[in-house]
Amino acid sequence: MILALGAALTGPSAPAQPLPVAVTASQPTTAQAVEQHGVAVAELAPNAPERYVVKRGDTLWGISGIYLQKPWRWPQLWGMNRQEIANPHLIFPGQTLYLDTEGGYARLRTRAAQGRGEPETLRISPRTRSESLADSALPTLQPHLIEPFLVEPLVMDEQELLQAPRLIATTESRVLMSTGDRVYARSGTGVSLRTDNSESRQYRIFRNAHPLKHPVTGEVLGYEAQYLGQAELLRSEGSETGINERGARIEEYIPATLSITAIREEIHAGDRLLPMPERSFVNYTPHAPQYEIDAYVVSIYNSSALANAAQNQVITISAGEHDGLQTGHVLYLITQGGHIQDKTDEARATVKLPNENNGVAMVFRTFERVSYALILNVQNTVRIGDRLVNPQ
Repeated sequence: MILALGAALTGPSAPAQPLPVAVTASQPTTAQAVEQHGVAVAELAPNAPERYVVKRGDTLWGISGIYLQKPWRWPQLWGMNRQEIANPHLIFPGQTLYLDTEGGYARLRTRAAQGRGEPETLRISPRTRSESLADSALPTLQPHLIEPFLVEPLVMDEQELLQAPRLIATTESRVLMSTGDRVYARSGTGVSLRTDNSESRQYRIFRNAHPLKHPVTGEVLGYEAQYLGQAELLRSEGSETGINERGARIEEYIPATLSITAIREEIHAGDRLLPMPERSFVNYTPHAPQYEIDAYVVSIYNSSALANAAQNQVITISAGEHDGLQTGHVLYLITQGGHIQDKTDEARATVKLPNENNGVAMVFRTFERVSYALILNVQNTVRIGDRLVNPQ
């Protein structure tokens, strides 16, 4: 059978599932603008293939990079075949994409152009299953590059962490706590550690909310808590009746009991607990901001000892929701040109070298004044103080 990219296949007992679409208001407009004639051939990547079979492990960002010089302009790729790609996130492994460049404009199709062969047939082997074909749709980016950072980085008010529940001891009174250890904790201000409340029993463990400072102005943009690991609440905190040394009955406080389920760094008494956020699956939609962004690299996440970052690393940048940044925004990384002494000049004049475009980063999590971005590609290492601006 012929399977269009926008189709979804569900079993007889599968509940209706929303399609994983995430597009900005301007992206359908961009697609519609090229729907009639496609995009100019000059916009294609130099080695754009005439025929490409989608493979497992492919991403929409990767396929856009195969066909377009600027992958964040993926709506143009979608627009090449808007009649069939009603949902740009429903492209599946096994499908074949055909590039048609007739008339100086490019269109991407799921069927070969007339006279170039039969329509592509996607064969699905019979199975006993009940699932949505949408589950196998290509992600925008490889999920493992971002998913850990949806839980780990946390920017907050300095006092918020100090008011959170804290670990106080282990079962064997050890100083350091590790995976599998049973530990005890006391609630913070207005927060009770109980197994019967509506929140999840899963907690994240943090320490030291250190300031994130703008690399140019020195302004404190927020406080980033150091992620240490995760724990599961086993028993609520409470009280029980005891007898003191005088034989009198008293009510004694009993801390909550937790089990450490994952660890990134050593955990000890005094570290803080924050509820695990609900797990969400976001199909990020890379796109350029529609207004001017001028930000700087504030830090390299989880690399306090390093001053440089490479591809697929996460950086903290000095712009956030307050500045209009959104998840999916793509920005150019600009290496600041340094100052050198012109040794060819008898006067030994100091010369400022030009700034250079160094790569591309995509914002995937935003806070009020800062955001986290994934370095998608880079020519040279990224340094604290490098700029991020709108892609051209």
